[in-house]
Amino acid sequence: MSFDLPNVLDFIRTASSPVTKREIARAFGIKGGEKRVALKQILKSLEKDGSISKQPGGAYTARGGLPAVGVVEITTIEVDGDVFADPVEWDVATHGDKPRIEIAPDKKHFPKLIEGTRALVRFERLSDGSSIGHVIRTLDSSQGRILGLLRATKSGTVLQPVDKKAKYEYEIGPDDRGDAVDGDLVLAEILPVRDARRKKARVVTLLGRRDDPRAISLISLHEAGLREEFPERVIAETDKMTVPELKGREDLRTYPLVTIDGPDARDFDDAVFAEKLENGDYHLIVAIADVAYYVRPGTALDREAQKRGNSTYFPDRVVPMLPEALSNDLCSLRPNEPRAAMAVHLWIDPKGQLKKYKFMRGLMRSVARLTYEQVQTAKDGSPDDLSAPLMDSVIRPLYEVYNILNRARAERGALELDLPERQILIDEKGNMTGVKPRPRFDSHKLIEEFMILANVAAASALEGKRSYPCVYRVHDGPSYEKLESAREFVEGFGLSLPKGQVVKPSQLNQVLKHAAKLPYSHLISQVILRCQSQALYSPKNIGHFGLALEKYAHFTSPIRRYSDLLVHRALIGAFGLGPGEMIDEEKAKLDETCQHISATERTSMEAERNAVDRFTSAFLSEHIGASFAGRISGVTRFGLFVELDETGADGLVPIRTLGDDHYFHDERAHALVGRRHGRVFRLGAPVVVRIVEASGITGSSLFELADPLSGAELPGLKAPRIPKGQRREHKPYGERDGRGGRKQGKRGKKSGKWRKNRD
Repeated sequence: MSFDLPNVLDFIRTASSPVTKREIARAFGIKGGEKRVALKQILKSLEKDGSISKQPGGAYTARGGLPAVGVVEITTIEVDGDVFADPVEWDVATHGDKPRIEIAPDKKHFPKLIEGTRALVRFERLSDGSSIGHVIRTLDSSQGRILGLLRATKSGTVLQPVDKKAKYEYEIGPDDRGDAVDGDLVLAEILPVRDARRKKARVVTLLGRRDDPRAISLISLHEAGLREEFPERVIAETDKMTVPELKGREDLRTYPLVTIDGPDARDFDDAVFAEKLENGDYHLIVAIADVAYYVRPGTALDREAQKRGNSTYFPDRVVPMLPEALSNDLCSLRPNEPRAAMAVHLWIDPKGQLKKYKFMRGLMRSVARLTYEQVQTAKDGSPDDLSAPLMDSVIRPLYEVYNILNRARAERGALELDLPERQILIDEKGNMTGVKPRPRFDSHKLIEEFMILANVAAASALEGKRSYPCVYRVHDGPSYEKLESAREFVEGFGLSLPKGQVVKPSQLNQVLKHAAKLPYSHLISQVILRCQSQALYSPKNIGHFGLALEKYAHFTSPIRRYSDLLVHRALIGAFGLGPGEMIDEEKAKLDETCQHISATERTSMEAERNAVDRFTSAFLSEHIGASFAGRISGVTRFGLFVELDETGADGLVPIRTLGDDHYFHDERAHALVGRRHGRVFRLGAPVVVRIVEASGITGSSLFELADPLSGAELPGLKAPRIPKGQRREHKPYGERDGRGGRKQGKRGKKSGKWRKNRD
């Protein structure tokens, strides 16, 4: 290999790690003094024009190259286990775009890596130009990242974390702020410091201004580790996708299928139809967007969807599982446009029993996009221009089927926990203007019953199909311990739960039915809800307790739930419905995938709840000092959590503000009980509170009782008996002695009973 500038540059570019001047000289056989001088000039020239850079220690690497050793942050863990990272110290202006580094598996460090972990790695450049990192050691978690608000103080700039549990603020040096200023919401990395009393951080990403309404959900989004943007390689896979032709599909365009959703729905992925047959039975069709046609196993699109697990819905935005080209276009069943569908024909008898079903792939065209209120209003006798022509052919048959399915639901004893849902009202600028109960019509229940029936059919169809396993939606019954706690509580209201370790949903319904006649029905419903288990995804079927069903699977929303996409793929394979079936690699790791999507669901639920808390707290921050009615929604040893009737906001009433008494926490009665006056603050009690503090950044609110006796002692309830160990015993007069007892006074000498209780 000749010794010239292009060859030297090529040698540095293809080296597996940074190379020193001595290693370059050895590779080209340079020994003489003149050639060494020439090499030095070549390296200076390459360094000057930016083709190479000199690393600490004197080694050279090409532009965009990596040092021999460096710190990375884990950014992506693919569902198949591959781990990718970004270098922490990287100057884009000098080195170009950040390289995507794959982390080499090892037994010691690899299993401990999670997204956000930082590690010291040895870099190795591969022949194809990519790089891998070999972990030397993971770094302390204190060198992670934190989301917060910049505040300018007299002593300098500090970062106020958005996490309400955070204990520290962080100093931000003048050179560590970047372009961020006072009031900005930023993502910062925590810097290592020797003095543990001084926490420091450096701004990494500027997210937005504090007064930007969109920042509220942005906080919850980043806090949960979610991201709105899709990688370019994922978007690229959707570029040339189109609606398929009819060939190989059933033509569903002859059926008047309609979508029924809320007015603020962001996607339309299910359509329904019903007709009565001559023999008195009913034929139903539930058509679902054929996501499996577009999202194939093993693609970048599929890996991203599985990683996300589900869509996450905030009051002002959605973090979708699929890119917009699919979620808002090709897989959205918009009216009067052809769309690919996975559909199931269902036949039921007049008692609601599922007689048979048939899964197929079709091409459909929705005849109308209807809303719940629009359909209900039409059913109640006031159809509009869109719904009037559909009354006989669509709407009335749908309600006939709903009435049948609703009776069947009641007969099997599904749990009837219909707790009100609240809707956050957002104006055009993204500001919260209020909150209202989300209306609940029979049209909502109609769609729910159609979806449940389709989900039961999907689970039944895959039952026993060894080649194509089913992802079940399972819901275990309440644990014995939780039931015992609930039983003890409801007994205080004159209600009873059946004893024993096995309870049926219908038995809980009886309690809820009797509780509905009491002024504390909301309280009973909350306690019954809290004793329920968490619903999960699993390849092993244990049934669904809440719906009182032996087998159940999610089939109806593959546009926003990865579990449903897996069920579609299994059905495609089991019934030979064309491309997009579940592959062997998916079957082998199905249990692991179910655990993952169960976890992403919980993450999304928490993020959604936190966003609502922040929106409502931001709303309350404009009403400091105002009084609101509410109910005690939680009882702890440090105070009462109160849920406001108007907004659904939660806030804490600290125990120290409850008046001149000492309270103990009666866990069984879900109450705080005063030792001195016997006042009882019990879960579910109505109260009136005053807003003391509220922060839209942390989502926390602090209340105080507007009246010290507000909510004390629910009418007609006997105060819980104070356990003997919690009672405050009367002591004789006199001073305490050095051993914790009391010195005998004059009364103590005259009365034996005082002396008896002295210690």
